[in-house]
Amino acid sequence: MSGKRARKKRERYILLKAFSAVLAAGLILLLAMFLLFGVKDKEEDSLADSVQETEVSGTDAEPEVKEDLPEEIQEDPQASYEPEETGTEVQLSTVKKIATETEDITLGIDVSEFQGNINWEEAAQSGIDFVMVRTGYRTAGSGQIREDACARYNLQEAQKYGIHLGAYFFSTAVTEEEAREEAQWVKDFLAGYPMTYPVAYNCEGFQNTSSRQYSLTVEERSKLAEVFLDDIEAGGYTGMFYAAKNELAGNQLWTTETLELKYRIWVAQYSSVTYPEIQNPDYMGKYAMWQYTNKGSVSGIDEPVDLNVAYFGYSETTSAQQEGAAQHVEADPEVGVTFEEVNEQVTSKDVTNLRSTMEQGSDENVVEKLRNGDTAVRTGKGNNGWSRVEYNGQTLYAVSSYLTTDLSYTPPAEEPDDGFKTKFTAVTENVTAKDVTNLRNRPSVEAPSEVIVQLHNGEVIARTGVSDLGWSRVEYNGQTLYCISSYLQVVE
Repeated sequence: MSGKRARKKRERYILLKAFSAVLAAGLILLLAMFLLFGVKDKEEDSLADSVQETEVSGTDAEPEVKEDLPEEIQEDPQASYEPEETGTEVQLSTVKKIATETEDITLGIDVSEFQGNINWEEAAQSGIDFVMVRTGYRTAGSGQIREDACARYNLQEAQKYGIHLGAYFFSTAVTEEEAREEAQWVKDFLAGYPMTYPVAYNCEGFQNTSSRQYSLTVEERSKLAEVFLDDIEAGGYTGMFYAAKNELAGNQLWTTETLELKYRIWVAQYSSVTYPEIQNPDYMGKYAMWQYTNKGSVSGIDEPVDLNVAYFGYSETTSAQQEGAAQHVEADPEVGVTFEEVNEQVTSKDVTNLRSTMEQGSDENVVEKLRNGDTAVRTGKGNNGWSRVEYNGQTLYAVSSYLTTDLSYTPPAEEPDDGFKTKFTAVTENVTAKDVTNLRNRPSVEAPSEVIVQLHNGEVIARTGVSDLGWSRVEYNGQTLYCISSYLQVVE
């Protein structure tokens, strides 16, 4: 019994020691795990504290010094500092600033040969501050640069009557070389004029399949505008880009976000309510000038004209780059008239005034008189009822209905006196009004002459006589009436 008890006692002792060893190992394992995760948490907390401190301290944080920089640059704290975030890319505007520019709102027009010969003395009295004159254009087909028929006269006369000058060119360039050619042409053309307002790039019609520019992308076409305007500004002028609102908005047809940072924008937008009832266009982009209608009416201009408001002005007029370079010119009498070129001998049906311009109502422009039996060479038949003739070495103009190619023509016997001093040469032809024409009971605009009825374009009546004083005798609903000849056109 005693031996068995001793053996059992030793077994219990061995088990107790084994249990103690296992328990000690477990405690050691737990301690190791505690130490491992505790240090990691402390490092993460420390890192979080470090990040938080950086976000709060901003530019006051200790910069990291780069060892590969020169010593003098290492000492510059801004040179070695690198922010932890990058900002949004931003382009700064490089729109040209002019020292004499003001914040005044100024009013102007833009004109070309389509407005005909302008009476600038009258136009200047209408309150306009500036004019944007079309200098020229590149043709849509052959791509040749051509001068606007009225450009020199418009620049000369507008300047004469105190209107500030600006200009634009109508481009159809398809290469950068052509864009530079256009810009150089414009700079040479404008050198003799005091260009105070900008010089603009105008490009339209490029979505037509017949356009030279039809195949160009938005980016390619916009680049051509940049090339042109960069060259213009390098020449000392202020560049401006013209386009319609729907072309500019959202970079639809131009890279507007680039163009508006480099040049002034001239936006065209028309609406039923316009300036001055509203002060700005319905356009959210940047702009410096607004073309608010193409149906303006200005004294001295017979045709509708574009009206503009500029959100800037100038305290003084800019000098011409080449003083005295601009040659004096006279108004082109054939502006707005399309001539059928001919070469034929004509004589007068009676006695016809040959004039320096295609205007009646005054004898101031009468240069010669062509009598029946005398001959002149007709070189053109205009779509306005006038002929261009060569007579005694001069290019002159006569009403076509007063002339005939029948060199044996004999005037009819003189008609009985109708009681008027105005004498009429008998004719037989159909006419209509160019627009709306007053038909009067006497060949005069003075009382007791009265307007009996108005003749509208498209209504055809018979003309039975014409006078050298610019009046026509017509038959209208059984009445013999009178109207100014230049307001009528012959119906073939």
